[in-house]
Amino acid sequence: MSLTSKCTRASIQLRPTDSRSKSIMSQTLTSRLDSIVDRVDNDERLSLEDGLFLEQEVDLHTLGHLANIVRERRNGNVAWYNKNIHLNPTNVCVYRCRFCAFRADLRDEKAYTFSDDMIRERVLEGRAGGATEIHVVGGLHHKKKFDWYMNVIRTIHETCPEIHIKAWTPVEIHWFSFISKKPIRWVLEQMMEAGLGSMPGGGAEIFDSEIRRQICEHKADSDVWFDVHRTAHELGLRSNATMLYGHLEQASHRIDHLLRLRELQDETGGFQTYIPLAFHPENTELDHIQKADGLFDLRMTAVGRLMLDNFDHVKAYWIMLGKQTAQLALCYGADDLDGTVVHELIYHDAGAKTPEGMTVEQLHHLIRETGREPVERDTVYRRVLRDGSDWRVEDRDS
Repeated sequence: MSLTSKCTRASIQLRPTDSRSKSIMSQTLTSRLDSIVDRVDNDERLSLEDGLFLEQEVDLHTLGHLANIVRERRNGNVAWYNKNIHLNPTNVCVYRCRFCAFRADLRDEKAYTFSDDMIRERVLEGRAGGATEIHVVGGLHHKKKFDWYMNVIRTIHETCPEIHIKAWTPVEIHWFSFISKKPIRWVLEQMMEAGLGSMPGGGAEIFDSEIRRQICEHKADSDVWFDVHRTAHELGLRSNATMLYGHLEQASHRIDHLLRLRELQDETGGFQTYIPLAFHPENTELDHIQKADGLFDLRMTAVGRLMLDNFDHVKAYWIMLGKQTAQLALCYGADDLDGTVVHELIYHDAGAKTPEGMTVEQLHHLIRETGREPVERDTVYRRVLRDGSDWRVEDRDS
């Protein structure tokens, strides 16, 4: 049976002037959906117009069904997770992004900066807990020189060489280039030599320049974001990609954002995972905005999975979504729950009510409740095999 005959049709809310208009519009929209379903069934690329139609006109159940087809085509019944720990070395930041609740001025009561001993303590905690990855992002401390940021990576690597260091968004790399007066490529090469293993996808927010001007005016723009990732991919670094939704942007901005990610992936193939990030307005300058609900979160997950046909993975970041919505997202296009995420601060400062970390047992329970198979991965999606506290990655050639 073809996907077209199996897929539930959209329940589209129309406001025509008469019954004849309603019938004509309904037939047109159903035909449009049939065309999209056929292309999803045949693993064909969707257009900007398709993306807008899916986001604005198609009911969530149908959207999720289509996204799940793509998800299972790529990842079967597997739901990935990893054992990871976060390090936000400072919250002091030169920028004043309106959506950020994490940053602090140098003399703020909540301002902090990690010492080398504090970094080592965090890394040793991660090693004792069996973490395979440490995720490092933070503020751009205007009193710290480039060597200080380099030392963060060097200290982690020297303390625990086996842990994978996923660190620094393009915004941070661009800042390092500015303060060192060196090219982005040189900055990345220095970081790699110190122990950098891959890059997260933060700092993307929304690529549209007008929206970006309103929420993070002075921060590195979208061209810089793409240039850093392109350069990283040329150097052999894998990276992730994100989109922050639910603030001032509209559907056209979101679909444009996804298409621009898809375009760079066509060029480099260096992205591993797409992560839709729900904006948390609490404690920010945009706290008048109502947070997106779980249904919209699922819609964003599904649309991302359908539009990003050249991405292997879509992550449901449970820290931002909440555990229950993240579970549902595993049936709406996502194949990854992130991980144990110990010591995450950025989204908790913005009002996230999720725990500051989950155990492997809790992750397994969440995944199995959805009927998926939990599989531990490392940062580059190799299966992790454990024997007590010891671990190794599966040989892909075996």
